[in-house]
Amino acid sequence: MSKELKITMLGARGVGKTSILTALYEQFASTIGKVGLQLTPDDESINLLQARLEQLRALVDDFEATGGLEGDENPQAFKFDLGKKAAKPSLKLIFQDFPGGYLNQNPQFIKQAMTDCIAVIIAIDAPALMEERSRWNEMINKPKQITSFFQQTYVDLIEPRLVIFVPVRCEKYLQNETDAHKLLHKIKDQYKELLDLFSSENLRSKVACVVTPVQTVGTVVFSRIEERDQKPHFIFRKTSHDAEYKPIDSDQPLLYILSFILKLRYDKIWPFVKVIQNVLNLDNFLFEAASKAVKECKSTNGFAILQGRDKLEISK
Repeated sequence: MSKELKITMLGARGVGKTSILTALYEQFASTIGKVGLQLTPDDESINLLQARLEQLRALVDDFEATGGLEGDENPQAFKFDLGKKAAKPSLKLIFQDFPGGYLNQNPQFIKQAMTDCIAVIIAIDAPALMEERSRWNEMINKPKQITSFFQQTYVDLIEPRLVIFVPVRCEKYLQNETDAHKLLHKIKDQYKELLDLFSSENLRSKVACVVTPVQTVGTVVFSRIEERDQKPHFIFRKTSHDAEYKPIDSDQPLLYILSFILKLRYDKIWPFVKVIQNVLNLDNFLFEAASKAVKECKSTNGFAILQGRDKLEISK
């Protein structure tokens, strides 16, 4: 039986959590395929991902980003087997997603998921973060509420953790190095309270924190905000009528997760706790292949390691 590592997808409804996983699956094969690894979703996961993929490929020229899938009122666990091609998988990655309403309606479920996982992916709607001086950021991305979850679940943290900030729908804000720098600066500003928590005395030696922007469609750009009933509606447009779905950098969150578990395996300072046991017992092929794959981790032009470089297997 393959070992399991859990990752929690954290974010409000519609910010793009499922789109991240869809793009990740679509693009990651081109990265890990080069090193002999295979990423395989289970039957339920592939059905959900296929449904979202069809939506993304059918985008019209001018559209509103709404997010979510029909019937997604319940938590969904996206399960991927990772291992050598044409061989039994050595690792199962479980991405725990949940309806955005759970932030208010079922906070205990989220807290338990965050407690059980090795990494948390914080999905950030980039236009809500960037446009109109971040006027809509609290309503859409809920940084204060997300900070509160970490304040409650990271008390007396023992095991190491990876936190990945993933701005999505960010095509407009990665056009050049200056724009990318503005995106990174805005994350540091709007999530300052959370970053201060991670850098506190009790957590700075245990939490690695990175920013990995993901262009979840790749061929669209933010167009405008239409305000109706005091609520924003974010409108996007395709770069051309025949532009196809082509996500960019969606492999980066998973590459950083692999980088993190590589470091856990070789780092001797951590206590022998459950997550370390799972990592230590993995086969050598997975780690040799992952060591080659993580060389593709990005850390410039909007990508950044904010804290805990020593907890990542990243070349200096």
